[in-house]
Parts: sequence; structure tokens; C-alpha cells
Amino acid sequence: MQRSHLDDIPAFLAVARERSFTKAAAKLGVSQSALSHAIREFEARLGIRLLTRTTRSVAPTEAGERLLQSVGPRFDEIEAELAALSDLRVKPAGTIRITAMEYAADTILLPKLAKLLREYPDIKVEIFIDYGLTDIVAERYDAGVRSGEQVAKDMIAVRIGPDMRMAVVGAPAYFRGRPEPKRPQDLIGHNCINLRLPVHGLYAWEFEKAGRELKVRVEGQFTFNATAQMLNAAIAGSGLTYVPEGLAQPYIAKGRLKRVLADWCPPYAGYHLYYPSRRQPSAAFALLVEALRYRR
Repeated sequence: MQRSHLDDIPAFLAVARERSFTKAAAKLGVSQSALSHAIREFEARLGIRLLTRTTRSVAPTEAGERLLQSVGPRFDEIEAELAALSDLRVKPAGTIRITAMEYAADTILLPKLAKLLREYPDIKVEIFIDYGLTDIVAERYDAGVRSGEQVAKDMIAVRIGPDMRMAVVGAPAYFRGRPEPKRPQDLIGHNCINLRLPVHGLYAWEFEKAGRELKVRVEGQFTFNATAQMLNAAIAGSGLTYVPEGLAQPYIAKGRLKRVLADWCPPYAGYHLYYPSRRQPSAAFALLVEALRYRR
């Protein structure tokens, strides 16, 4: 069907349903003469009469009735869908996919987004736990969460948490009969609990002091791909582990873990939400960003 036919169908439907050019013209916001002219041209292009006109009334012909019954409901559905899209612009809705590390999800995303989702029941959030520095564009995520230093320069980054520190910890039972490490190099002689990243392999523990940076590849009997299990293994006395300070602090305070090398673990840029600069944020995504934004 030609595009001009599609443009004329709403005019025909209005007249056929109202059974009046006057009422249909008022409904469409056009003049009666312009509407009558449009219908005549539509009929001429189709080569068939759609409306029977008398001085007192207008009624669909057999062909017009067929068009009214078959095409009319479909145009109603299209208008309803367009109206629904307009509602989405006013009423935030949709699914937002975020990739993040487990600690960020537990300590920042879940607490802050719980309130947002209660207020906006049509917004849905999918959180994927990932330690692999996934390409959010290639994998079609809406956003990712990483520490500030890990965010690519071509991304928009929004701080969602305070500065962080890492902590080297072990259970008091582990240190019985073992010397505490005083320097990162001393970790070589300890049973350390490792983190394996999906792409980069075993994570090297990072340290800094007085401008001196060190990366130490430690060895041990346990290796995990998530920090929660690393922490649990350390609490059980299986060795030393390297986790976010906030994750270990409650156990340090209770005496279940002991911290070492604290002076080698300076603060670093905390978690940031990042997304492509070319992304056109929806109303739902804009609300999510504001809900997560870190405010001192």
C-alpha cells in the first residue's frame, strides 16, 4: 500500500465512524472542505467508492464497511501503542541491566536501589555479578560499576561510593606460630587465598607506600572467583586474603580477623557507575543514576 493511502485512512475512519463530515472534521481539527477533498482523492487512488453521501447523511459502502471493520481495529492498536510509549516518557519504566562486582552490588546497588524500585514499580533492574571487566557496549549492558581508576576515558562516570581501601586479613588462629608480614614481599612465605579473574587470571595484590607501588602474585591452597568466599576461608583460618576493607571490618572489630600491612593499603577511587557517552538516558535510567549518585 502506498504511504499516501496510510495517511488518508485515519480521515476515512473518522468520517465512517462519525457518519458526518462536519463531526469528523471537528474531531481531526481540519476544515470540512479539506476533509471532503482528501476522501475524494483517496477513493480516486483506490478506484472504488468508500462512502455514500446524501444531503442528510454519510454511510460506508460495502467496500468502505470492509475497510472500516478490517483496518479500523489495527489503527486503534497502533494509536494505543503510541499512547503507551508516551506514557513511558512520563511514567518511568523499563529494564536496566548493570554489571558489577559482588561487593559493589551488596553494599551500594541493593541498598540504594531498593527504595527507588519501591517508588517506581515499573522499573526493573538486572544485576550481573562479574569480575571480568566486561565490555558493557558489546555485551549490551546499560551500565557497569567499577572503581574509578578502571573506568575507560570514553565513558561517563558517576561516583556512587566513597574512597575505598583494601585490607590483608587472616584469622588469629592462622597467625599462631607464623610471623606477621611486615612488607608485601613477606607474603611469599604465607598461605594466601587467591582471586581468579575470568580473563586476567590470578589477581595480583596491589600495594603502595611513600609513592612506591608493588604488585605481588601470592600463592596458596585456596582460589575463588568471588570475594565472599575468600573472606569466609580467611575467617576459617585457611590463610591470608585481600578484600575490600568494608567487607572485613566487622570481623576485625569482633576479633575474628586480624589486619596486617595496613600502611601499605592507601585509599583509592571508590565505585563509579559508568555508561557510554552516546547513550540517551531514559527517564528510568536518569532516576537510577540520581538514586546511586554519591553525596558526601
